[in-house]
Amino acid sequence: MASASTAKAERRLARYTERRLAAARGENVPLSPMGWVRFVMRAIGILVLLLIFVPLHYLYRVFAYGSPFPMLFLRFTARVVGARVKIIGTPLRRDVFFIANHLSWIDILSLAGATGTAFVAKQELAEVPVIGWLCRLNRTVFVKRENRLGVAEQINALREALEDNWSVTVFPEGTVTDGQSLLPFKSSMLSVLEPPPPGVLVQPVMLDYGDNAEEIGWVGDESGLHNAMRIMARSGTFRLRITYLEPFSPEDHRGRKAIAAKAREEIEAALVAALGRPLRDFQHVVDAVRYRPKDAPGSDSPA
Repeated sequence: MASASTAKAERRLARYTERRLAAARGENVPLSPMGWVRFVMRAIGILVLLLIFVPLHYLYRVFAYGSPFPMLFLRFTARVVGARVKIIGTPLRRDVFFIANHLSWIDILSLAGATGTAFVAKQELAEVPVIGWLCRLNRTVFVKRENRLGVAEQINALREALEDNWSVTVFPEGTVTDGQSLLPFKSSMLSVLEPPPPGVLVQPVMLDYGDNAEEIGWVGDESGLHNAMRIMARSGTFRLRITYLEPFSPEDHRGRKAIAAKAREEIEAALVAALGRPLRDFQHVVDAVRYRPKDAPGSDSPA
């Protein structure tokens, strides 16, 4: 009986793995009938939250600045799509530059739901129906990673946000990964810390989806819409641990590259501890940041 049960579990795992890899290759993985039911129910749940929180947000903005409703909306939306968020450590609330690893659009929902932070995120996320609009509601700054000419404009937007006492989060890997890897950090977005605005601290943040990380991760050639539908159609919930690490002053580190190296060191140590094993090389090609696995043809060193 036990061997039959094990064989069934292995077959199920093999089917799941093939579907996940097919999605990463950019193939359309159709939802099951029950998957469609779960997707529609969760979509209805998000619509109900919209109907509640968006009018409250705009009504609040008539009388005051700094509405709490986007944060509440994104927090509950993360829960509707299945995330069960556990906060570890103490996040700073203002005058802080969060630096985090990045796996999914759910990162934005959950981090914003925890602190109300604004974001820098990849432009592709802006093109995902509803999700892109939700991110704009929380003051996300969208960037095209390959658009080197637009960096100055993006840095100015970040500096204005920090001067307005926002907390701001960046994902300096330049893309999403699978939760088992950590790409080189791109320091261009940290130019806003040269010199750092007065009183601003940097706080590294580690996100860990546990055993579900590879399923949740938006990697390879999968489209944002396909990933959102696939995640919202899955059964059950999934754990997301957000670990806020010890903040440090950017003034203690000479330049953006040193700040990026310090933050990456802290996040890598926390991720290795959470996984209980060393990190592996990222298995997907990410042209936007010119990163390729070491054994891929035409491999280049990270930019």
